[in-house]
Amino acid sequence: MTETYDPGRTAVLLIDPYNDFLSEGGKVWPRLEPVADEVGLLDHLRSVIASARATGVRVVFVPHRRWEPGDYETWDHPTPSQRKIQRSHHFARGSWGGEFHPDLRPRAGETVVQEHWGSSGFANTDLDMQLKQHGITHVVLVGVLANTCVEATARFAMELGYHVTLVRDATAALGPEMMRAAHELNGPTFAQAIVTTDRLLAAFDGSRT
Repeated sequence: MTETYDPGRTAVLLIDPYNDFLSEGGKVWPRLEPVADEVGLLDHLRSVIASARATGVRVVFVPHRRWEPGDYETWDHPTPSQRKIQRSHHFARGSWGGEFHPDLRPRAGETVVQEHWGSSGFANTDLDMQLKQHGITHVVLVGVLANTCVEATARFAMELGYHVTLVRDATAALGPEMMRAAHELNGPTFAQAIVTTDRLLAAFDGSRT
């Protein structure tokens, strides 16, 4: 089935585009790099964002909580992922690793939503309100990680009634088995479309009036 995207009703959700994830020297990049290189992650992210901007599709930045001293220390039950952040200070506030990748930074007028503490970009943030206030019905999810924050945000979007598109080569995970789970096992249970970057760009280009 060919998907269509009304630019006025569509948003690309760019999830966690931090240097620690996406840049050489980032704390998580060495683990992500093999899959990222295999799928052409960075080039595809650049292409998706450029195409969205050119066609009038809204770009929304969906960032994880930037670690600060004291985070999670007094929590009753932080997750294993939050414990890793606590130990390694992933994307620490004020650090280079906690800055957005230089090619994936917001432009004037683009929305950067409140930071999410867990995996879903919707939970305890203003993402749903921002999308609804801009008339968005279709969300296209890109960024990292495919089987954690991307999947959790996509599932939450489906529960809230959005049309969900996953882009299998504009995301990456820490191993090929995690990518397979995200796109072959789990994604088909909740996403209306799972596409490649080329197919998405063709759909965006077809939306030009």
